Order: sequence, then C-alpha cells, then structure tokens
Amino acid sequence: MTRTTASLAAARDRPGGRDTAQRRTLVVLVIAQILGTVGLGVAPSIGILLAGEVTDNEAWAGLARTSSTLGAALLGIPLGNLAARRGRRTALATGWWVAAAGAALLVAAAQFETVIPLFLGLLMTGAGTAASLQARFAATDLAAPSTRARSLSLVVWMGAIGNVLGPNLGVPGEVVGEATGLSVYAAAFLIAAVASLLAGTVIFALLRPDPLLVLARRQRASARDVTGAGPEKHPAVTSEAASDVLADVVPDAEIAARARPRRGERFRRMVAALRVNRRARTALVALLTSQVVMVSLMTMTPVHIEHQGGSLTVVGLTISLHVAGMFGLSPVVGILVDRIGHRGTIAIGIVIFAGSLAAAIFAAGSLAGVMVSLVLLGLGWSFMNVAASALFATAIADRSRASAQGGADALSNLLGATTSFAAGPLMVATSFSVLGIVAAVLLVPILLLVLDPAPWRS
Repeated sequence: MTRTTASLAAARDRPGGRDTAQRRTLVVLVIAQILGTVGLGVAPSIGILLAGEVTDNEAWAGLARTSSTLGAALLGIPLGNLAARRGRRTALATGWWVAAAGAALLVAAAQFETVIPLFLGLLMTGAGTAASLQARFAATDLAAPSTRARSLSLVVWMGAIGNVLGPNLGVPGEVVGEATGLSVYAAAFLIAAVASLLAGTVIFALLRPDPLLVLARRQRASARDVTGAGPEKHPAVTSEAASDVLADVVPDAEIAARARPRRGERFRRMVAALRVNRRARTALVALLTSQVVMVSLMTMTPVHIEHQGGSLTVVGLTISLHVAGMFGLSPVVGILVDRIGHRGTIAIGIVIFAGSLAAAIFAAGSLAGVMVSLVLLGLGWSFMNVAASALFATAIADRSRASAQGGADALSNLLGATTSFAAGPLMVATSFSVLGIVAAVLLVPILLLVLDPAPWRS
C-alpha cells in the first residue's frame, strides 16, 4: 500500500470522519432554511394584498403576484451556475441576500405605494425561493446513498416552519409598525428582509467546508490513480476517504477555479447529461409533473371556495392543511424513498394525486370535498417531489450537477408560473372540476414511466 493509499484509508476509518462535514452542512442549511422561508412566506399572503392595494388594478395585481415565481425561474439557473463556479456557500448566500434586497424594496413599495419597487421587489424575492430549493440539493452533496433522500427531505421539512410563520408576519408587523412609523405591510416586509439577510449571513459564515467543493475533491480523489492503476480498479478508495486528506492540500477557491467551465459550457453539459441520462430525464418529468399538477389545482382553490360561499377562515384553513400535506410528512417520505426506492415512492405519489383529483372532479361542490382534495394534493406533491429530487441528485453527479439542479428548479418555477396564469381563465371558462380533469391528464406521462422499469435502472 502506498503512503497516499494509507492516508486515504486512515481518513476513511477515522471515527466520524466521513459524517462530520455532512452533519455540519445539514445543521447550517436547516437554520438558514427556517430563517429564509419566514421571509419567503410573506410573498404569497401579504404580498398578494400589497399588490392589490398598490396597483388598484386586478390585471396588474395578478402579474405582480406571479413576479416572485418568475423571479425564482429567472434566477434558478444563474444561482446554479454560480454554485458550479464558486460552491454552494456563495450561491445560497447570494440568493438570500438578493431576496433581502427585494424585501427592502417592498418596504418602500408598501410605505409609498409605488409600482416599480413592487414588481422589482417581488421579482428579487424569487431569488430566495431559488436558494431555498437549491438548499435541498446541497443537503445531498455529501450524503451517503442510503440517507440521501432523508437528508433532502429534512431541509424541505424545515422550510415548512418558515412557510407557516411567514404569512402571519402581519401581527408582529403591527408592533414593528407602531415602533417605526411604518405601515403594517411595510413592517412585515422589513421583518422578511432581516430574516433573509440573516439566512444569507448564516450560510456565508458557517457553511464551511463547502459541500459541493468537498464533493468535487472527493470525486477527483476517487478518480486519481493512487496506486498506479486506474480508479476503476480501486472502488474501495471512497470519496469519503479522500476528502479529509485533500481538504488541507487544495483550498476551496482553487477547487472552484479548477472546476470552472468556460462560458456556455455548463448549459451544454446540462443538456448533454439529460440527453444521455434516462434516469435524470425521468426524475425531471416527475419533478415537473408534481409542480404543475399541484399548482393547477391549488392556485384557483381560494377563488372556488369563495364562489361556493366559503369564508376567508375556510380558505385559510384549507390552504394551511394543503401546506401541512406538502411539508408535514417530508421526513417520513425521505425515509420511505431510502427504503423502497424512487420508483415506488413516486408511484405512491401518483395514487395520492389520483385521489386528490377524483375529489376535485366529483366533489367540487362540497367544501369538505375540496379540503380533502387539497390535503391529498399536498401529500401527493410531497411524495413525488421528494423522490424526484432525490433521484435527480443521484442521477447527475458529475460537474454539471449544480447547473443541472438550478436548471431543473428554474424550469419547475417557470412551468408553475405558466400554469398559474392558465388556470384562472380555464376555470372561468369551464369549472373547478375541469381543472381536475386536466391535471389528471398531466399525470399520464409519469404514470407510463412508472409502469416501465427501464427508466429507473442505473
């Protein structure tokens, strides 16, 4: 055994050596996720009210309401590319700081009722959504294959705390408003700005070592000819063993510089990876399906409930139950993915989605039926989204990893925004039940993929 091989083996066998970086990564991501999503939770609630008040025009207000989602779509790829160049720490911190700047603009928009800061601020808060989504992939960078899905689901689950607290910032906003002289909406967005700023600061200060750069070291060490033969002859030299040895040899900045592709090359790599990687394409189809099916029905549910005579309390309760379905069981779903696999978990998601859509189609006139539909819709999204995200993180593990993940999230947000636009006119022209039928049709492609074992093979 050479000295290098012995060092790698020693690093691998050191107690806790392979898990320390991953544990630290998860702790930092969870703290930042809770802080950041508090700020994000303001946009779909107080942000909607602010858009209506500032624009005083339903068409413009509708466009303003989707600005945050469009921002996430537009900024997902740049943040993914930044992660590929500089690592997760820089990319995630940048995303949260841009969101903080956007929330600060919304303070001005609320206080002075100005349109341009409203649109620009909501667009910039989309960077926080993009950062929150990419944080779940960051949780998988250093995770062992047997715990990858549960690591991802933990970060998703922690985001639920902020998503629940964020819409209720109007209450502390009143206190802050009285102390500062700001309006309630402006004070709420001030709290959101501080929360996003803190999230970015936590990431930038504490996400060390950077998980994506450590992963790059590990992959390079695994491929290195440590004993004079090709890496394919030495599968025992694991990426975990290599990481601690190389961590003190090559600085993170140099790792990033070495891995930095030329302009345009990241996009070509991502497209090439999807073209030849059937598992990645399957994961992307499942990821996009979960988003489009969920958004198509959820977007118009408050309007439908109002048309059925439901109160704002019923609307709030229904959406809260839906969000609980989306995030409440995420850790359980993650464990299930690690136990039974991606295909089986996505199949369960399809069945739950089918139950949700059946309730939407056949019980649309019942408020209880709509509530059941929305709870199942959230659960179906959770099963399919967590499993698809974990599969995508597993399927693309080369240098295009971060860029591909950013691209997938950007496409998901773009389709979500498009679906949200289309759902309104479609329901006006038809009915809530027809939305359910359309969503059911959208499930067919992923159903066919689940029935075929070929796309799931490594």
